[in-house]
Amino acid sequence: MSLTKIVRNIFAPRWRELERHQTQGETLQREVLTRLLNQAKDTEFGRNHLFSATKSYEDFVHNTPVNTYEELKADIDRMRQGERDVLWTGGVKWYAKSSGTTNDKSKFIPVSNEGLKRIHYRGGTDVVAMYLRNNPQSRMFDGRGLILGGSHAPNYNLPGSLVGDLSAILIENINPLANLVRVPSKRTALLSDFEVKRDRIAREAMGKNVTNLSGVPSWMLSVLNRVMELSGKQHLEEVWPNIEVFFHGGVAFTPYREQYQRLITSPRMHYMETYNASEGFFGIQNDPNDKSMLLMLDYDVFYEFMEMGTSNIVPLWGVETGKNYAMLISTSCGLWRYMIGDTIQFTQTHPYKFIISGRTKSFINAFGEELIVDNAEQGLAYACQKTGAEVLEYTAAPVFMDHNAKCRHQWVIEFAKAPASVADFAGILDRKLQELNSDYEAKRFKDITLQHLEIVNARPGLFNDWLKQKGKLGGQHKVPRLSNERNIIEELLVLNKS
Repeated sequence: MSLTKIVRNIFAPRWRELERHQTQGETLQREVLTRLLNQAKDTEFGRNHLFSATKSYEDFVHNTPVNTYEELKADIDRMRQGERDVLWTGGVKWYAKSSGTTNDKSKFIPVSNEGLKRIHYRGGTDVVAMYLRNNPQSRMFDGRGLILGGSHAPNYNLPGSLVGDLSAILIENINPLANLVRVPSKRTALLSDFEVKRDRIAREAMGKNVTNLSGVPSWMLSVLNRVMELSGKQHLEEVWPNIEVFFHGGVAFTPYREQYQRLITSPRMHYMETYNASEGFFGIQNDPNDKSMLLMLDYDVFYEFMEMGTSNIVPLWGVETGKNYAMLISTSCGLWRYMIGDTIQFTQTHPYKFIISGRTKSFINAFGEELIVDNAEQGLAYACQKTGAEVLEYTAAPVFMDHNAKCRHQWVIEFAKAPASVADFAGILDRKLQELNSDYEAKRFKDITLQHLEIVNARPGLFNDWLKQKGKLGGQHKVPRLSNERNIIEELLVLNKS
């Protein structure tokens, strides 16, 4: 009997538990809130916000304010110095380094032992459980998994705490038995120099029977391209004949889909999206025919949702489909009513399924157009379909007024396969954005408020060079897609000329 068949049987009880997501979403979330409050009632935060006296969701809302990183930063800094029972019970050793805030270069997200086990590892386990349930003929555990992660950041360590990319923290703390079914070696996986690591991963993995991939699409593609260079093969299944699935997350897959399909032509290949962030593991694509993800409701994460453009916050059982919500979380890592910065839209409520629509700070609304990342991704996908182009990386920002008093959106796009005419591509994208977004359409009316968008064709490697310049090459780092400010795009434009 294959190892995969044995593993399938282990997951059977979890398949039954997951059925509660179909009809008992509210019950599951109320159970999570009660558990979190009980566990944290004797922390400093719990005492200050009356967790012992909190008996309902309404009490929780009344007693606990909404927080961003800035509000919790002082407490997190104390925890990093070794103080116990501050935001979460006991001490917290690990902190996931995430992209910075307005005031700081980096955020340090607490990752407690409970958070590791009951959020992050549970999410990873459920991804495999769902995949095996959907694919009974899978043989993924009869080979190795190529897992791409980040690195530790020793320059941020303090005597009471350790810092790293979330993926590095997961690799560092994973059950040693997992190393028997994964590549590369732990030493290679945790290297900080991505260019060195990329080459070593490719060389270590080439001779193994790799059946599955896990990582961020952009960085994984870079590693796979190195595998192809070293092997001299045309398609990845010539190197790994039993490759069958890519578990991906971190950035939208749409810009990379065609490149992966050209690289891996096997009809047995599957793709499965996950929503895992430094702050927690939130969603899994449980149906291969549906791009939306199942919101995971029985981890140590209690969700709330703020309707964009309003101050109205509702729990899970108050959401409506089709609305754009900013997500708030309370977790066993000590984040309480924490605004994570992502926006989502629910596609259905029984079970609760959603798509990631963007970031609360990743949008363009310079002229009232309210362009979000989901609009951008759909528009680019349509323009690529119509022109045969392939987008590798992109970012966009407003031009508030040029020397001719004209306002527009400026896009810097690095094409993996350029269109025959960038001008035609820009026209198709502009029209599709008007179709997708009525506010953008209104501002584009007769070019009065907002003129036709502009595309700057980026030189090869521009975005990697920018990330390298920022010390963010590899790991879970990603290019900001939309911004209301021009600082990022101006840096890219200067670098594009060099």
